[in-house]
Amino acid sequence: MSAPTYDARVIVLRKTKLGESDLIVTLLAEDGSQMRAVAKGARKPTSSFAARLELYSVADAFFARGRSLDIVKEVRLVESNDRLRRDLEHAAGAAPMAELLDRVTQMGLENERLFALTRAALASLGRVEAAQVPAVCAAHLLKTLAFAGLRPSLDTCVGCGRALPAGPPEGNVALSYHEGGVVCPLCRSGMETVMVPEAALAWCRALLGSTFAEIEALEVDPSASFGVLRFCQQWIGEHVGANLKSLNFLFTSGLF
Repeated sequence: MSAPTYDARVIVLRKTKLGESDLIVTLLAEDGSQMRAVAKGARKPTSSFAARLELYSVADAFFARGRSLDIVKEVRLVESNDRLRRDLEHAAGAAPMAELLDRVTQMGLENERLFALTRAALASLGRVEAAQVPAVCAAHLLKTLAFAGLRPSLDTCVGCGRALPAGPPEGNVALSYHEGGVVCPLCRSGMETVMVPEAALAWCRALLGSTFAEIEALEVDPSASFGVLRFCQQWIGEHVGANLKSLNFLFTSGLF
């Protein structure tokens, strides 16, 4: 009896070598759940999978149920997003996006907004010039965290719920990564806080509230984007429990 089969639209997040010629691919399914499957012979030069299961590509795939991992049987490429593999700056921006999704998604846990978000973000990343890559990456990280239920409170105190007025751009704001957001002066004594530049939080708000088309039209200085990325790094460490290696590379690569 043949194994049951099914099809799914997916985004390729990660590839891991298996044996001499196979790959295990980690995928984001259209329903937002994570999938892992074996692509047999995908590392052979003659394999049709090689160009259709590249990192960050969108594909329609046909699977057969397996004992531990399902098997990729056929793949039709929908969107290549080849610039994200061809250009070093764009590849460096795409990698943290995929790594965070690998950490926050689970098999069988649906979250449809994550697929639409990521597809739009990858397409946007492929359109922008290198200087805008950090902004698109930061926006995707923030939105992914928000959709995963880990949205930071950037406008109201996490202690008392009072709205905090925006301070001067050159000022600092008390924030508790552990408690989940900004802290007003009255609540600071009862929480462990750090001072975060108001400018970085203002850009966090702007990127969270903007579409990728709007972000592409913004003139975001890379230094401002890196301020948001440092915020994301701390937030991910606290609330996801992960140290994203690809994000660390982005900080130390000197590409921007």
